[in-house]
This record gives sequence, structure tokens and C-alpha cells, in this order.
Amino acid sequence: MDTKKLESLLNDVRNGKTSIDKALDTLKHLPYEDMDFAKIDHHRGIRNGVPEVIFAKNKKTDDVVAIANAMLKKSGRFLITKASEEIYRALIEAIGSKKLRFYPESKIISYGETKNKKGHILIVSAGTSDIPVAEEAEVTASFMGSKTERLYDVGVAGIHRLLSHRKLIQKARVIIVVAGMEGALPSVVGGLADKPVIAVPTSVGYGTSLGGLTALFAMLNSCVPGIAVVNIDNGFGAGCLAHKINTLSFPKQTV
Repeated sequence: MDTKKLESLLNDVRNGKTSIDKALDTLKHLPYEDMDFAKIDHHRGIRNGVPEVIFAKNKKTDDVVAIANAMLKKSGRFLITKASEEIYRALIEAIGSKKLRFYPESKIISYGETKNKKGHILIVSAGTSDIPVAEEAEVTASFMGSKTERLYDVGVAGIHRLLSHRKLIQKARVIIVVAGMEGALPSVVGGLADKPVIAVPTSVGYGTSLGGLTALFAMLNSCVPGIAVVNIDNGFGAGCLAHKINTLSFPKQTV
């Protein structure tokens, strides 16, 4: 779409000749921003409900800052996963610390988090070693606009810790369960709840945990219906999926 067509579309919306929904449908296919080393999809949030997020691992600090700046100019917000403190400090120098948040455990940096949260996502972790992945899921879902709540360190080795929070489990619209070792917790939670459960295997465990494969296989082979499984240590993916499910019944919101 060129400038004239975009101007014409916006004028049609202003004059009532084109509906907002029709205009949004047209804007879904606008071009990306070509930065030579990166091509930023600014309209991904309009297209599929989740904006493009910066995966910082193996990227140069300067490149991450440049991409974040470009996103900031277009949307006023950005989310960075697998980030380092070096990237965080570079961003402070580039854009200042206002609205900039760094979560050292989950290695996430956010700017411009949505203020009006909706629904209720419960994030459950089996052990404290699973918290970094659980926090990645929570920060992601919260950034997108979902209301989140934590329930940490309630693994099957002390199942009474989980059972004392059954009211909290029933209250949630979506539940994310993060577990390493043998990966049993999602099946237990799924057996207690009538809500969608998203299972996240972590790479936490001893030798035969095989870097999270044992937990992954256990979750994939759960006999409890209604459990979805994301990749090992993929808290971000779980947060995105939970947000989409959580906000299905709410009016559309441009992210």
C-alpha cells in the first residue's frame, strides 16, 4: 500500500465511508520495516493478536537496541526475551529508564506494558527452580494485557501445598503449569480444573531428565484431556497462548 492509498483509506474512515473493521483488515497487510539486518513486522499485533517480540539471544546489543527503538517509535512499546543486563543498560542509555523494566530471573525486558488487564491467568510452578520460566510466561501474558496471578513451589513432592489452593485454581480462566523433573504437575492440575491447562516442561532435573525431554514426554502423554504442551523452557509461548485464550470473549483490542 502506498501513501495515497493509505491517506484515502484514512479519509474514508473519517468521513464514515469505510468501517473501522474494514480499515483494520486492510492495514493487516501493510509492509514491514526493512532495517537491512532486520525486517520488523509492526503490524503483527493487528494480524494475530500478538506483536512481534525481540528474541535477544545471539543478537548484537546494538542491533537489539536499534530494533527496540524502531518498535518504540511505531507502537510506544516493546518486549525483549532472553535479554542480558548489558542490553538493559544500553537501553537505559538510549531511551531512559522510564517505563523500562528488567526481570533478571526470566531475562525479559519490557517497555509500555498494557495497563488495563483482563481476565485471569494463573501461573503455577512445580519448584522454585522452575520460576524463571514461569516468570517469562507471566510477564509475557501481563504485557499483552492479561491479568495474572502466581502460585509457586507447589510440586507433587508436597501435593498438599497445591490442594490448599483449589479455590484459586477454579477461579482462573486459563492455567499455565511449569514443571521440570518428571513433569507430573500439569496432569494433577488438569485433573482438578475445568479450565484450559497449558503445560511448560523445563530443563530442570537430574541426568535422565535429558534436559527437559522426560518432562516434555510426560506432558504430551498425559491422560488428562484439555492439556496443551509448549516447547521446553518456552514460557513466552505459553504466555502468548494463555493470553489469546483468556481474551477470546472480550472485544477485540489492537496490541
